Amino acid sequence: MHPSLIFHPGVLLSQSELSSARLDGVLIEVGDGYMPPDLPESAEARAASLTLIHPPGYALCGPTAAWVHGVGYAPPSCHHLQRVSERRPRVRTMPGVVFHDRLIGRAELAFVGRAAITTRLRTLTDLVLGGGVDAEAEQWMRRFATAASDLLPRVQAIIAARERMPGKRAALARIAELQAAMRM
Repeated sequence: MHPSLIFHPGVLLSQSELSSARLDGVLIEVGDGYMPPDLPESAEARAASLTLIHPPGYALCGPTAAWVHGVGYAPPSCHHLQRVSERRPRVRTMPGVVFHDRLIGRAELAFVGRAAITTRLRTLTDLVLGGGVDAEAEQWMRRFATAASDLLPRVQAIIAARERMPGKRAALARIAELQAAMRM
């Protein structure tokens, strides 16, 4: 998706002008931006809507990656980004954005348009490991597990293969619960 098709508040138009255009039906809201209504809300459009919060050297991960991969209609209330650069880039803190410092391997990265994002397998693994944190994290984990149920056995194998990992038993229990719920 071409960057000129996504409008961000304060870049070319103010928030009130973009909201007026949305009310008039000229634009629709997608993530943190706006786009013309005749374009499909694709993964590229969702990723492009997050460019103002997505600095170089970081990849979209967790619930944010799940949303870009096509799960849910509205973006998460808190976006997650994880470091992909060997060097720790300087970032300014932003409200509603969590930066994770642990380095992601190149094999666990995909690109949606120009945006780096964790693969579907890595995204589901992260969501299962962090599923018990709060109600929203649990909801994103369940949504993505339902959408990508074919990945659950691989996620289970990845987590089971790790020797020392905090939350391993709870994550394996969550996977077993998800698999049992999907069999019903």
